[in-house]
Amino acid sequence: MSLGKDAGTRRGPGRPPVLEEDWAKVTVVLLNRQIAFLDHLSAEIRKRSGEAVRRSEIIRTLIDFLERSGTGTGRSSSEGDLMRQLTRLSREVPRSGSGDEGRGSE
Repeated sequence: MSLGKDAGTRRGPGRPPVLEEDWAKVTVVLLNRQIAFLDHLSAEIRKRSGEAVRRSEIIRTLIDFLERSGTGTGRSSSEGDLMRQLTRLSREVPRSGSGDEGRGSE
């Protein structure tokens, strides 16, 4: 029996479900500057697109990107080592406005 929106069922109170995979709620400690950055990024996305993007969505997107990137960052030995690897990799990514956006798999 399907309980999706096509099944004609009514949802209970609360936020609508947005995740299609199993999930767990976790607590992560972030620095104030990291929270400010996430808030700024969220506000910029909303200004450009009109879409509200939560901090958790940004964090999940970054984790998914890192997981799919095949960068080998799983071999990092510390937070500093991971930062060095990511910094090195970021230098290889075309910058916005360089004309290379959207050319990934032509």
